[in-house]
Amino acid sequence: MLPYDFEYFKPASVQEAISLYQTLKFAGKTPKYFSGGTEIITLGRINLVYTDAVIDLKGIPEYTEVNTSTEQTLLGAGLSLVQLEESNPFPLLSKTVREIADHTARTKITLGGNICAEIYYREAVLPFLLADSVMVIANIDGIKVSPIHQVFQENLLLHEGGFLLQTITKQSFIEAPHISIKRRRQWNTGYPLITVAALKVDRYIRVAISGLAPYPFRAFEMEKVLNNQQLTMEEKVNEAIEYVPSTILNDTEGSSAYRIFVLRNTLFDILEELGKE
Repeated sequence: MLPYDFEYFKPASVQEAISLYQTLKFAGKTPKYFSGGTEIITLGRINLVYTDAVIDLKGIPEYTEVNTSTEQTLLGAGLSLVQLEESNPFPLLSKTVREIADHTARTKITLGGNICAEIYYREAVLPFLLADSVMVIANIDGIKVSPIHQVFQENLLLHEGGFLLQTITKQSFIEAPHISIKRRRQWNTGYPLITVAALKVDRYIRVAISGLAPYPFRAFEMEKVLNNQQLTMEEKVNEAIEYVPSTILNDTEGSSAYRIFVLRNTLFDILEELGKE
């Protein structure tokens, strides 16, 4: 149970949701968008999140849309992680989200909820960073379509009252060779030490990492080293490690040094696997 009461709204369109948010804000409320609700419920119970007005986005058709063509795949941000696993419209995404929490939680956690969450990990964003996807964002001034690298900088950059509506990814990236590796210190569920996703495009390996730093990121500088054919595999990994972020997580899941150790071994596995493609 949440330690506070709230009003509940379920708009039927993007414009209605945005207008409702602005109206509630103007009335002195603290509105929050709701899709799966896991973060509001979890953090609300310990008073880390407060809202007195919940706007459920699941009534917006575009929010749970799946549209695949020969050119691209569009995914609504309201799709649950289990829906993405089962329908498998983006194989690398399906593999990356498959072990987030447990199956019951994944029936509620949504794509947009994970990408915009307050936790460090947010693994669902990794495939989109690798695939140069575009993000469809609803704001008070309309719907904007922007390359992910313009609007995701440690977090998804949203204006007050805005929300992630959809993602769009070119089919050529979706069909590219890929791998996703999640390493934990123990157990099969729960928070990971690190998750590394990789995509091979035009013989170039792209890498994105979650759980190493306090935010998920595309490892552009590491990629350059990992794709340097003048180096041995060991030299590639050793030099790539020099480009890890300056702030490495150090918590109950694992120390900074242990995370680097795990990352090093994971990079070897990725190079070995994608090197066969």
